[in-house]
Amino acid sequence: MHRIFTTSVASVYPHYVAKAERKGRTQAEVDEVIGWLTGYDETALREHLAAETTFEDFFAGATLNERVTAVTGVVCGVRVEDVEDPLMQKIRYLDKLVDELARGKSMDKVLRRA
Repeated sequence: MHRIFTTSVASVYPHYVAKAERKGRTQAEVDEVIGWLTGYDETALREHLAAETTFEDFFAGATLNERVTAVTGVVCGVRVEDVEDPLMQKIRYLDKLVDELARGKSMDKVLRRA
């Protein structure tokens, strides 16, 4: 089992927000990306952060967006679509979406609307 699986989402979340904010994006946009991927609304996300839910439990309760397979590309030197472990792939999807947000892609493109 990879260490990230038992890491709390709350411990990584500030890093996602900081990465986005350094590039002129907002916490609200990070939350929107997380909501798009997981199906969690603002209240559910805040509850998971407060409870320090692990990535394993966070994604176990999530309903992944039906368009998640449109998220492709490389993050941390690995193609997200080629990650074999289902939980690791979900974490990499989230990493990729935050990366795209921080790189300045429009929300429509990040959320695969265009």
